[in-house]
Amino acid sequence: MATMTKKKLITTISQDEGIHPNHVRAVIQNFLDKMTDALAKGDRLEFRDFGVLQVVERKPKIGRNPKNASVPIHIPARRAVKFTPGKKMRRLIEKSKDGIDILEEINDDSEE
Repeated sequence: MATMTKKKLITTISQDEGIHPNHVRAVIQNFLDKMTDALAKGDRLEFRDFGVLQVVERKPKIGRNPKNASVPIHIPARRAVKFTPGKKMRRLIEKSKDGIDILEEINDDSEE
């Protein structure tokens, strides 16, 4: 399983669309900055077919030290980002487990 880094994403989009990598880099960085700013304000981000990103409150809880299970550890309340995949993404992820070529599925859906 490979990792898609920002650098790889920039290169791929640049090659696919014939756009200079510096322009792609600027757009992607601006997009990520806007998403980060919105989440920091507590906004919910919804991208149809991709999914939803939202900030959720995690309650405080008592955990255990794995090295010494008899010692309880207080885990404070915190905010975290939760991602909920959209229907299309869930469907593609499930199909990829079955070994079906998901690239054909993506291309078929984008032509509609």
